[in-house]
Amino acid sequence: MGNRLNYRQIKSIIEGLLFVSGDEGLDAKQIAEVVGLEPKVVVELLRDMAEEFRREGRGIQIVELAGAYQLTTVPEHAPYFERLAQSPTRSSLSQAALETLAIIAYKQPITRVDIEEIRGVKSDRALQTLIAKQLIEEVGRAEAVGRPILYGTTKQFLDYFGLASLRDLPEIGSLDGAGLEEETRFLFEKLEARQLTIDDIAEPEEERE
Repeated sequence: MGNRLNYRQIKSIIEGLLFVSGDEGLDAKQIAEVVGLEPKVVVELLRDMAEEFRREGRGIQIVELAGAYQLTTVPEHAPYFERLAQSPTRSSLSQAALETLAIIAYKQPITRVDIEEIRGVKSDRALQTLIAKQLIEEVGRAEAVGRPILYGTTKQFLDYFGLASLRDLPEIGSLDGAGLEEETRFLFEKLEARQLTIDDIAEPEEERE
């Protein structure tokens, strides 16, 4: 690995690895292979990091779930995340989020890795946004190495876009290139119509003032 790294640098690398691994997390063996240490040493470092995060009052924490280590937000901040997720508007769903949502709507259940293969870019932030807005949810685990999370749309997704069921989604040939663009445009137009309806309801109240 070239120059020998000290423990502080290795902790920094581990934090980055956990961040990019998202909801799937990494086990000690996976981290050990990347940083060139024994798994038991990695476990000790993770424990030290978890304690440091608590001591410093950080907004994120390291948790171990089913042998995999993840970075998550601290539970006491949940009310603020719920406030952020409330009243979604057109501007709160980015092009990346709409593309990710379109892929999940058509390909569900689907893993993050498969979504990223279709989009060609990382999708962690888009997935977090969609989960926070309760438009997608975890629907299971794939029968693959690491048991990655499978994502699917929610009932709120249907309500949000004014769809009676997933059968109301337009038929497309594929989700590569033009197909993905077509479905993203469909969702965007649905969002535009929804925003227009909200504005129309608000206008008479403003006129009476």
